[in-house]
Amino acid sequence: MAGEIGTTPEIPVGWRARLRQIGPGIMAAATGVGAGDLVATMVAGSRYGYVLLWAAVIGTVFKLALAEAVGRWHLVSGQTILAGWRTLGRWTLLYFGAYAVVWGFVYGATAMSASGLPLNALFPVMSVRYWAILCALAGLVLVWFGHYGVIEKLMTVLTGIMFVTVVGTAVLVTPNLLDLAGGLVPRLPSGSLVYVLGLVGGVGGTITMAAYGYWTLAKGWRSPRWLPMMRTDNAVGYITTGVFVIAMLIVGAELLLGHPVTSGDRGLLVLGDTLAADYGQWARIPFLVGFFAVSFTSLLGVWNGVSLLFADWWRTLRLPRDTPVEELDADDRRIGRRSPAFRVYALWLTFPPMALVFLDRPFQLTVVYGALGALFMPFLAGTLLVMLNTSRTPREGRSSWLSNALLGLCLALFVYLAYNEITGLFD
Repeated sequence: MAGEIGTTPEIPVGWRARLRQIGPGIMAAATGVGAGDLVATMVAGSRYGYVLLWAAVIGTVFKLALAEAVGRWHLVSGQTILAGWRTLGRWTLLYFGAYAVVWGFVYGATAMSASGLPLNALFPVMSVRYWAILCALAGLVLVWFGHYGVIEKLMTVLTGIMFVTVVGTAVLVTPNLLDLAGGLVPRLPSGSLVYVLGLVGGVGGTITMAAYGYWTLAKGWRSPRWLPMMRTDNAVGYITTGVFVIAMLIVGAELLLGHPVTSGDRGLLVLGDTLAADYGQWARIPFLVGFFAVSFTSLLGVWNGVSLLFADWWRTLRLPRDTPVEELDADDRRIGRRSPAFRVYALWLTFPPMALVFLDRPFQLTVVYGALGALFMPFLAGTLLVMLNTSRTPREGRSSWLSNALLGLCLALFVYLAYNEITGLFD
């Protein structure tokens, strides 16, 4: 990863120069928001209209705070997040490894299926499963041979398509601006708690948030002097996420209010059919193109970003216990796309999950996946709180009261969500 860019870019001065350098934040935001997240938001809009808009806004702020903390750790400490976790005890590495293996197996099937659905709707010459397999293979080839700059440019283009199609759909259904503004006032209708928690804690929040720092390093950002650039990049990325979420809430509120909506990725196909019935086939096609962009950016970002995380995990796990932390620098070439561990994990995401495309997910695997997934976000928020408020971080880079307050709220929310997820397994 490190060193692939070739030269360290000059630090931009002024907001216009910073905007020309953005990239990792767009990648993190586009990767974190998948088709399932947009469906969940659409369902919330179909049930409660604009009433839960405030929860989507708060969720965006929380994700922005988490990603800023990840990026700040990499830039200020000069170490990767895996190196930081190692200072908290070997248990952190063991947990992450178990999570990454199980999560990757199930997510691989989910991501390729979500990418195959809109392609099958647009081009029904093949079934969803074969389109899914082609998408997985395309993702593998891109991350195997493409350096960071290629991946960033492709994901930026796909994010632009997402923005035009998703926001364009929201404009097409003509939102009620007064009701939209009223949705910024926090309210909790009866039975809405689960949707509020999903909007605040679920949309855009996965293991991919931990990959943000690796993308900043691949971009060539190497020291605390890049903090203003990183914060601008992060803000642009997650504000874009917020716009996506609000757009889908508008679509649910205006087009589907009071109607049952199919859960899961197929809910977006239902929305495409509804658009075609109300506005003509011309409205369905660009929406399906946007659906594909949403799904494939998530696939591509995971194939690249989580493979980087896994490669660094393998490197860090194998170091002797008494290895000085200072030697765990973020510029280690063993965590790049040419490392064997990176390629093994990319293969793990691609080929074993293909079996799940043909078969229903085994119940036991789904249970383990759900439990580990529920525990990852509190793990991320909790470890960042410790790492960024102790001697592990130079004093000038430690968290402010605002960052600590937001991370603390994130931790409390994610612990509650984890409790609900795990206790729900035994109901």
